[in-house]
Amino acid sequence: MRSSSLLEDSQYMPFAGVYQTYMIPNNDPDDAVRLSELLRSIRLVYASTFAKKARDYMKATEYRLEEEKMAVIIQRMVGAGRNGRFYPDFAGVGKSYNFYPVPPQKSTDGIVLVALGLGKTVVDGGNTVRFCPKYPRHLLQFFSVNETVRNAQQEFYALTLTDGQSTGVWNPELFVRKFDLTAAEADQTLFYVGSTYSPDNDSVYDGVSRSGKRVVTFAPILKHRAFPLAEILDLVLEMGAWGMGTPVEIEFAATLSVPPDRPSDFGLLQIRPLVLQSGGEGIAAEDVDPASILCRSTRVLGNGVLRDLQDLLVVDIHRFDRSKTVEIAAEISRFNSALVAQGRSYLLIGVGRWGSLDPWLGIPVRWDQISGARVIVEAGFKDFDVEPSQGSHFFQNITSFMIGYFTVTEDRAEGFLDWDWILGQSPAEAKTFTRWLHLERPLLVVMDGRNNSGVILKTSDSRPGAANNPAGRTTDLTGEVPPLQRDPDPSHRGSR
Repeated sequence: MRSSSLLEDSQYMPFAGVYQTYMIPNNDPDDAVRLSELLRSIRLVYASTFAKKARDYMKATEYRLEEEKMAVIIQRMVGAGRNGRFYPDFAGVGKSYNFYPVPPQKSTDGIVLVALGLGKTVVDGGNTVRFCPKYPRHLLQFFSVNETVRNAQQEFYALTLTDGQSTGVWNPELFVRKFDLTAAEADQTLFYVGSTYSPDNDSVYDGVSRSGKRVVTFAPILKHRAFPLAEILDLVLEMGAWGMGTPVEIEFAATLSVPPDRPSDFGLLQIRPLVLQSGGEGIAAEDVDPASILCRSTRVLGNGVLRDLQDLLVVDIHRFDRSKTVEIAAEISRFNSALVAQGRSYLLIGVGRWGSLDPWLGIPVRWDQISGARVIVEAGFKDFDVEPSQGSHFFQNITSFMIGYFTVTEDRAEGFLDWDWILGQSPAEAKTFTRWLHLERPLLVVMDGRNNSGVILKTSDSRPGAANNPAGRTTDLTGEVPPLQRDPDPSHRGSR
């Protein structure tokens, strides 16, 4: 049961992951129980229209909640039952436009993120395999053995068929459980997607025919063409973009290792427009004083000019603790709630992957916890690099709302962030890991979507000759800065 609302699937500002989707096993021997579970799930999808995160999301749009109309789609799941678990061999998300192309890839070649099991791993920002359909063998995330073992998927989601909910409050979310790769190997679903790490010679071998640690690399499919996944997705993305007249995003799932009496199953689950920005300006290096640069990046999502940002939410890099990222997300959420209530947009600066499912890879915020951000900066860790996540609903919302997104990895000479200047500013309010800054003069943000580059300047007048027309929404931030109020929702917590 999934939502299909009037505004959710709009062409110019679609949004994903705001309303609920539920999966139920539908296998109770009593038909009345199955009907009751179905109806309760449908009601919960309708009810998610009025959830806090949906209302917070709506505030960031030009829509009003009363304009929303909800429909519910009932779909048959792609997958097969195995040892009390139901799931596809793999599922994923494909985009016909890639905001982070790596040569020889072009932006228009697209990008795919795929994972073993249910697509929840992908849309929640977990560890996945990223590849370009035109260059499926270019798996840059697996450039070394250590990175392969570190970044490869180790767990997967499946719908449990055996665990009932006879006690407590019935909740369809409890049917979806996380399992490790030993369960997938017992189900014989690693054949098409697995590789093996051998500690004896510190090597990763394609396939699962030898003993060792299992990792999900999709090497049998992408390198040895056990299934034409790249060719199928390349064709579907090209046809979808042609048919809709705009770049698109698709969701898909496939079941290959099925019992002999059932054929393989490839399902195209959903297609939606992927909003791209337009109307930006080029960046001339000679116009910029190096001392005025707050941030510079060659990996930028977005296009246009912003002149009205005077507020910053910053994760203090010196106080940052990877074991405390859930607490960090909670602090950001409280700042965000207060700023949104005052109608104030802000620049968000943090460490690691924003919206990560894995709290050790970044800060696991939900979109509603940072809904007031107009520009987001993602800085790398000191000890290792984390690739930005493009497979999550979080990332889809970034693109739909035309949020500027700067990725800075100074160790690889991919950008610059002036931490000394940031931490030298007197905070309007500070918490354990985060601080809110209010500047007397607004920042200037310039993003060139054609070259995926951009700069953030410390004041809006530090670059002579800048464009006269700012892009995006305008917020009046003049006058005295009122103190941030206590979080209006005392039950509000950080990322789950």
